[in-house]
Formats: sequence, C-alpha cells, structure tokens
Amino acid sequence: MRVVLGVSGASGAALALDCAAVLNRLGAEVDLVLSVMAGRTLAEEIGPGAEAALCALATRVHPIGDLGAAIASGSCPVAGMIVAPCSMRSLAAIAHGLDDNLLTRAAGVQLKERRPLVLLAREAPLTLAHLKNMQAVTVMGAAILPPVPAFYLRPQSLAEVTAQIAARAVDLLHLAPPQARAWTPDPHGDPK
Repeated sequence: MRVVLGVSGASGAALALDCAAVLNRLGAEVDLVLSVMAGRTLAEEIGPGAEAALCALATRVHPIGDLGAAIASGSCPVAGMIVAPCSMRSLAAIAHGLDDNLLTRAAGVQLKERRPLVLLAREAPLTLAHLKNMQAVTVMGAAILPPVPAFYLRPQSLAEVTAQIAARAVDLLHLAPPQARAWTPDPHGDPK
C-alpha cells in the first residue's frame, strides 16, 4: 500500500508528522512531497529537526519541482493522497487543475484516477474564494477535512488533537480499520 503525503507551508505542520506516523504504523509506503514553505513552517512550529524527522518517516522523498516523478502519473499505483496541512494556495491550484508542482500534480492525478484525496485545508476565516475552491474539489471527489478538534473527546493536549485529526485523515483513505478514536456515548453523559 502506497500513499502520497503532500505538505504545504500552511500552519499545522504537526499534522504532517502525525499523518506520516499513522501511515507508518499501518505499514504504508509514504511518498513525501514538501512545498517550498513546508520546511520553514516545520522548523518554526516544531523545531529545527522537524523536516528531517518527517523525511525519516517517508519511504521516498520527492523534490517539489520533479514533475517527472512516478507519482506524477496515473499509472503509479497509489492508494490515495493526503495534503496535511493544505494551504489555500495549494487548494486553489488543485481546484483549478494548475499542476504547476509535484504536490498539486499528484493531487490532480488522484482526482483524475478517482482515488481518495484528503485535504486538511488550513485557514480561518475563510473567503468566498476559499469556499468556492473547497466546493470545486469536493465536486471532483476530494474530501475536505479542516483540522478541527474533536472537542467531545476532551483532548488533554494539542498532541492529542493533531493525532486524532491525522488518524481521521488516514481513515478517509479506507486502508485499514478505523484508526481515529470514535465517540461513544456514555450512559452517564461522559464521552469514553
């Protein structure tokens, strides 16, 4: 099982590391593509070794400009793609078919091949352009998963929040039994 993980420069770099960790636990091969700004965001939000740690979780790391990479072709057998986090720039390029770098090209390939594409769209508040781009990719078959905390699970840390969101993203690829913690009602009114 092979999955493409795209990482844009949007805030939320921990989501990329958590998605890669879940995919690794499932035994998936990870094809990693980082945008030009992704490395900077990883360093600023997590620390100077974050990009190296993320690359260590990948099976293959592709330069953003390598439009000749295998994952740029529909003939490359992958199970789907996650973009975590997904900037509004990357979302717009995907929505309008601007395959101008490997991240957006690989995402476009998922759409044309009718494979799962999960976009952890990261921005707030949203403009009408953002909403229209989200609608466009949804109509084409992508899943928009804003990184919104599952407050009902009463997370105790930001790490729990990002781990849950990453697990939900991987679950949308339908590779294995659900990895995300599910809400279950408690007879006493507390989530389990």
